[in-house]
Amino acid sequence: MKILGIETSCDDTCASVIELKDEKDIEFLILSDIISSQIEVHKEWGGVYPSLARREHQKNLTSVLKESLGKSKLLKKKKSKEVIDRKPLEEILQREESLTNELIEFLSEYEKPDLNLIAVTSGPGLEPSLWTGINFTKALSSYWEIPIIPINHIEAHLTISFFSLDNNVLKINSDKDIFPGIGLIVSGGHTQLVLIKGIGDYKIIGETRDDAAGECFDKTARILGMEYPGGPEIAQKAAEHRGGIEISLPRPMTKTKNYDFSFSGLKTAVLYHHRSVFDPSEEYIRAMSYEIQQAIIDILIEKTLRAVNNFKAKSIILGGGVTSNKELQKQFIEKKDPKTKIFFPPAGSQMDNALMVAVVGYLKKKNSKKYKLKEIKANSNLKI
Repeated sequence: MKILGIETSCDDTCASVIELKDEKDIEFLILSDIISSQIEVHKEWGGVYPSLARREHQKNLTSVLKESLGKSKLLKKKKSKEVIDRKPLEEILQREESLTNELIEFLSEYEKPDLNLIAVTSGPGLEPSLWTGINFTKALSSYWEIPIIPINHIEAHLTISFFSLDNNVLKINSDKDIFPGIGLIVSGGHTQLVLIKGIGDYKIIGETRDDAAGECFDKTARILGMEYPGGPEIAQKAAEHRGGIEISLPRPMTKTKNYDFSFSGLKTAVLYHHRSVFDPSEEYIRAMSYEIQQAIIDILIEKTLRAVNNFKAKSIILGGGVTSNKELQKQFIEKKDPKTKIFFPPAGSQMDNALMVAVVGYLKKKNSKKYKLKEIKANSNLKI
């Protein structure tokens, strides 16, 4: 069984193909995992600009699909170019005019690939970006007559952390004694705590009331004069801090009894502190970066460990781009109870990708209905 995943929830255009190798132990061979980043496009804006993100998805989707199928050895040219009835595809892609011609040209030249299912992110995320990926996938599903399944982006981030990666093979964790678990989703757009009673059984117990943790990294980095994305820039400067200047920032909501987060106050504190410094030195930038990173880490760990204790969780499951922060990983391992198991996404799977979408597509297929194209819609606020 081969599954194509498509991901366009934010600013990465992604396509991945996986092949089921072991149904009993749930093991996949990764045939391709293609990610086209838009970082350079959004740098001058200091963050993701939705209309630009959609335009870039329209430009990149067909070429990313072609690269993914080619790497998977599923791309075969037709003996002669086929004349395609454009009307059904144009109806599906009526909101994606710039994408239509490229896709029709591609479909006229290449054979239907050996795929059994197409999984596509339907939310949460930027709605214009989500719709572009969904309409593109609907067109493929319609023309190739391959079933399609919508996938929750947050569920995909959590689920991929249950897998280990070795030599291009994804294998699900065999340890069954990990539930209930507490999932922490931490990215540029989302910060959520999730009670996990099993794979596919999720309940949100806390989330940010304003900015997400990754958004806080980006915005504070911009205050300090760094480029987008800010997380890696802050982490690099923080690693260079060797003492000297000491800065103290607030840890909002760490003492509240709920599991919600707030990062806007931290961002504001950085802004006011930075304004008070007449001529920020490199030493100051390193010290401030260190304190920003530590404040965010303290907030995330404090809330997560409290949830672990209160729900008597056996494991912590982390997902999302911010989990690639090495200091966050290190401190989680150091501060959790030794008996509490912890799972991080496989290397290279922390950021948005279509691999995780394809994996969840397989897991959901068993218990899922067959979706009609008109039933699949973008939902920017989709809950897990």
